[in-house]
Amino acid sequence: MSSDIRKARDVALLDRLDACARETFDGEVWRVVRGGRDPLLGHASVGRWSEGRFDALYTSFERETALAEIFALLTAQPVFPSKSSFFAHRLRVRATRILRLPDDASLAHLGIDVAGYRERRYAKTQEVGDAAYFLDFQAIVAPSARLAGANLILFTEKLEPQALSLIESDKAPIDWQAYRATHQSSP
Repeated sequence: MSSDIRKARDVALLDRLDACARETFDGEVWRVVRGGRDPLLGHASVGRWSEGRFDALYTSFERETALAEIFALLTAQPVFPSKSSFFAHRLRVRATRILRLPDDASLAHLGIDVAGYRERRYAKTQEVGDAAYFLDFQAIVAPSARLAGANLILFTEKLEPQALSLIESDKAPIDWQAYRATHQSSP
């Protein structure tokens, strides 16, 4: 993207990120998407780690974390989308340039307000995501803001076509009413 090259970026942040190891990941993750949507396709949406300038695919290492992340997104809407069906999918991912931010200290090192991480204040995390994308990372591993689990945010344009595959999909849609009855709403 030509506009991506000309965007002004924080040089100190770029230096801190560029000093981070590029880790490899070859394993399984979970993704929850609306029925009929291909779970292997990212999109340029606005989220915690993307400001909508590149395709990102949000996944979680644990099924429960993936459910909690989507439930929090759905409950933040003015009206909970009760007529839409959502399904959980288990994916295989192979990537070689992963930025791992495993804990609060790694987030704070990049200038992310750890105390406000659970809130929907995305400016700094989006800046980090944009810088990681610019530096050719393929993904970010970061703590979930909903549960003790972790998320893997993939930059699909940076991945090889064979890097993602579908292992299995739930046959039945997620029962959000049952989920709501057994889980507290996330911020």
